[in-house]
Amino acid sequence: MVIPSGPSNWTVLDDDLEVVAITDQWLRNLRLGRDRAELTTKAYAGGVALCLRWCRSTRREWTAAGRDLGLFMVWLKYTPAPRDGAASVVRPGPGAVPVRGERRINRVLVAVRGLLSYAVSVREAPRSVPGQIYELADSRDLPAEAQGENGGLFYRLRPVHSLREPETQVDRAEDAELVAMFAACRNARDRLSALPVGRVGLRRGQVAGLRRSDVHLLPDSRALGCDYQGAHVHVRRRENGNGAWSKSRQAWVAPLDFLVVSAFDLYYEERNRLLGSGGSDFLLVNLFRAPLGEPMPPEAIG
Repeated sequence: MVIPSGPSNWTVLDDDLEVVAITDQWLRNLRLGRDRAELTTKAYAGGVALCLRWCRSTRREWTAAGRDLGLFMVWLKYTPAPRDGAASVVRPGPGAVPVRGERRINRVLVAVRGLLSYAVSVREAPRSVPGQIYELADSRDLPAEAQGENGGLFYRLRPVHSLREPETQVDRAEDAELVAMFAACRNARDRLSALPVGRVGLRRGQVAGLRRSDVHLLPDSRALGCDYQGAHVHVRRRENGNGAWSKSRQAWVAPLDFLVVSAFDLYYEERNRLLGSGGSDFLLVNLFRAPLGEPMPPEAIG
């Protein structure tokens, strides 16, 4: 949904397509009051919707979900999403195949705990709920890096329900794979969209949010008011109409090598040939489909 002030947000509807009031209030507070990203509220809305569906199917009040989150975790692990409007059922027994992994379940629990905590703060849920979803823990079980330089014992709230996520190695694309993807692109725009992700390390939301004014390709950009030496891009967090978003609250600079700079040059030539020198300040725009010149959404960047 689009908020009258401009930014878009996500909410949760019930079976009658009515907005779930407390969930909508919490998600609006996250988006507008705490400056969370739209994709964050999208993920939280999806997690809360799963919990509300579980409460409905098991005839539980959602305010009492904190007492039985262990059962909810089992339901999450083995209950697939509905298909064609038909609700799925749990198939217990040996050999049942999980439909959600540990990481996904933990992310859903983060959303559920956030909603329940907010509901307590606005007196929509009993004050006993925090004790059902958190336990008091101290810093001794934290890694040394997380205990801080000052040391000392301090207390914190630790979630009662969580799964141990398996350690996985980051599957970084090999140079040969990047070259193959680069060669498969049929135009300069697509080749440029692939390089900042694979070679510079930007997220696709950051790439889609780049403006032409963020790109400095000269060896010395002091004439533009920038003291950073060499070719680089400035990554900034903005409200963008195409849904692009940088998770980092602080602006930062990403250096560019000769291959990426060459891709920029070819793209600028292609864009100027098709659209002229004016148009949107967004870096990556539609060149081959209507509406021409409109910024590309993050989903269009592979």
